[in-house]
Amino acid sequence: MKIGDTHNYRYLFSQQDVQTFATLTGDDNPLHLDADYAATTPFKRPIMHGMLSASVFAKVFGRDFGGSGGVHLSQLLEFVRPMYPDVDYEARFECKSIDTKRHTAEISCTVVDPATNKTTLRGTGIVFHKEMFS
Repeated sequence: MKIGDTHNYRYLFSQQDVQTFATLTGDDNPLHLDADYAATTPFKRPIMHGMLSASVFAKVFGRDFGGSGGVHLSQLLEFVRPMYPDVDYEARFECKSIDTKRHTAEISCTVVDPATNKTTLRGTGIVFHKEMFS
């Protein structure tokens, strides 16, 4: 990996995935699970948990961007727009800096709705990989 390298990853979570995440985490906010309740909110329908929507970063950093074995050390997140189950999204990553001594990279992360090209989530991650930057 070098500065300026990019990687894109398309994904979708179903309403069943949202339910599973709620069960696993205990976050059973009706905004995520109850369509009737969500209809009374500004979102009009159930939205995904923010952390579920960002969970794909771990897969990308651990396997896809920089090779297998990456460790996600930290993540700054900004939830810009709601994300909905059963909608395709694209996560876009770019290597911004590399610290060869620490074997880490700073990677910008942006999730967009490809139908509108609007950003839904953005942030910066730090990834460690013992072989990535030697």
